[in-house]
Amino acid sequence: MIGYVTVGTNNLPRAVRYYDDLFGSIGIGRFMEEENYFVAWAPAPDAPGFSVTIPFDKQPATVGNGVMVALYLQTPEQVDALYQKALELGGTDEGKPGFRPEDATKGFYAGYFRDLDGNKLNAFCVVE
Repeated sequence: MIGYVTVGTNNLPRAVRYYDDLFGSIGIGRFMEEENYFVAWAPAPDAPGFSVTIPFDKQPATVGNGVMVALYLQTPEQVDALYQKALELGGTDEGKPGFRPEDATKGFYAGYFRDLDGNKLNAFCVVE
């Protein structure tokens, strides 16, 4: 159902470097871009994507309160690695990787972080 998600930035070159490195760590590259406006990443042309952009209205980008982008991965190890990479690149912790609820041993496994502009993301998988 979701085709792509877009977050705003006030520093496009910095945001693009962050997401090139973050998504590159899981083998996802750029899908499309318009110079000085936006860049999008996707695992394939027909797969859901993620983009970062300078706001169309030319006003400052702000973080949406309650907005979060969830990145689906296959294993807890991948979740841990992407979360760690996000922090290494300058992102901030919003909830260390683990099961939710915390006492679970299977089900929803996620790590939460914010990018350099304060946008909230999570990496998650479902463990059966």
